[in-house]
Amino acid sequence: MRNHTRRHPRHAGSGRLVGMAVFVLLLALTGCTGPNATVGTPTFEHTVPTESGVQKPVMPASDPVRLRIPAIGVDTDEFVDLGLDDDNRMEVPEGAHEVGWYNQSPTPGELGPSVLAAHVDWNNEKGVFYKLRTLNDGDEVIVDRADGSSILFEIHSVERYTKDQFPTDKVYGDTHHPELRLITCGGVFDRSAQSYEDNDVAYARMVAFQQ
Repeated sequence: MRNHTRRHPRHAGSGRLVGMAVFVLLLALTGCTGPNATVGTPTFEHTVPTESGVQKPVMPASDPVRLRIPAIGVDTDEFVDLGLDDDNRMEVPEGAHEVGWYNQSPTPGELGPSVLAAHVDWNNEKGVFYKLRTLNDGDEVIVDRADGSSILFEIHSVERYTKDQFPTDKVYGDTHHPELRLITCGGVFDRSAQSYEDNDVAYARMVAFQQ
């Protein structure tokens, strides 16, 4: 099934060239279950100030290699890069257990919103983000990176949007500190269109890191 969310791709963290056209974010999600391991939070050496006006640390670019969300039992190192296809639509993971990092967004820990997408379900199998909607404020998201560093994010909002009211600027717009966007499909499945009617988006903010 196919689901579309509109966006302006950008890479705030590393200064990659950003096109002016509005691209379509394509999420094709059909049956999924993510890994069931419950993972604790490792010890982080550095905390990130949250007070308004305080400069936040920014990490150099490094690709994500592992994602842990203890509250919903996610622990996976099945990462794939997502680019754009010939129709300027974002590619999607090809199975229930893969997490895709949109490679025109910052890497996790860089300045701006890093975008991770995964299926809610795929071919009658629960996907990695099957329980994304159940996350609560304060839940932890840990991203390990290729350079050996780990970033701790904290959920501060989970929202559902209909496709025709998807808030492009809020989800993909520039931020003044490193953030994370976790995106999947949600709501009612329209069998005639073979698509979910909504998208679920979890917003998270970097709160600690270790190198």
